[in-house]
Amino acid sequence: MISLDTIQQAHDRIRPHIHRTAVLTNRTINEKANASLYFKCENFQKIGAFKARGGLNAVLQVAANREGTAITTHSSGNHAQAVAFAARQVGMPAYIVMPRTAPEVKKAAVRGYGAEVIECEPTLEAREAGVRAVIERTGAVLVHPFDDDRVIAGQATSAKELIEDFGQESGFDLILAPVGGGGLLSGTALITHYLSPATRVIAGEPAGAADAILSFRSGRVEKAPFIDTIADGLMTSLSDRTLGIIRTHVTDILTVSDEEIIAAMRLIWERMKIIIEPSCAVPLAVVLKHPDQFANQKIGIILTGGNVDLGKLPF
Repeated sequence: MISLDTIQQAHDRIRPHIHRTAVLTNRTINEKANASLYFKCENFQKIGAFKARGGLNAVLQVAANREGTAITTHSSGNHAQAVAFAARQVGMPAYIVMPRTAPEVKKAAVRGYGAEVIECEPTLEAREAGVRAVIERTGAVLVHPFDDDRVIAGQATSAKELIEDFGQESGFDLILAPVGGGGLLSGTALITHYLSPATRVIAGEPAGAADAILSFRSGRVEKAPFIDTIADGLMTSLSDRTLGIIRTHVTDILTVSDEEIIAAMRLIWERMKIIIEPSCAVPLAVVLKHPDQFANQKIGIILTGGNVDLGKLPF
């Protein structure tokens, strides 16, 4: 069980290695949404994404407990960078299995942190087979992108800071996060339950990778009927672990099209003058798609990351 104390310990553990990221507001976007939006800017985090939190919390414990002499994972990008960065912090080699279709900017960043990149076909089966081969060859310890309590507890610290900094005097009505494998959403839902139980948590998901909404409804891990989305960080299915937390503590999952994601991404670039990646824009796209559902509410939004390939902008 991931308790409030577990998350507090995770925050204490990773605090020397992370930024307490800014929370920004924007009058124009508030007027467009007819709501008060508070953007937790994890695009300003170390490695450019919230995943640094979970990766650090797991790797720091692997090192402290002497569980192994190397680290491995599979990831399309941001978790790969997080694990590579965390492994460098503790002086351990890292072997990262990445699909060959992952953005080159993310592969380059992983190598820049000193990790070895092993490319594979863009399927979960190929990623998992690649990790098994690494473990057999090196004895590395797997830090799973989301199916790991230590990773989930680390990801929870982003919403923890958001609530502590802007949700104490007048609590949030809602906190929104995107969902892929569900690590961030699980952590966000848990810490919101502990610190602000009256606040609802809603997830945004691309219509082109809509497995979480099916799993949320059926109660078992489902696969998306098709995968075709610009939000490359949200293509992964949930695990039993994350689905259990999400069904207990998340109010709803809403989907948005790629066109809606791109429009929200562009709005943030233009109005807030900050760089975000497509996956990061999904929660705002949800708010803009359902104006009546979110009107006149105080809403926290986790802006998950800014690792976008500038040579392949969708606008």
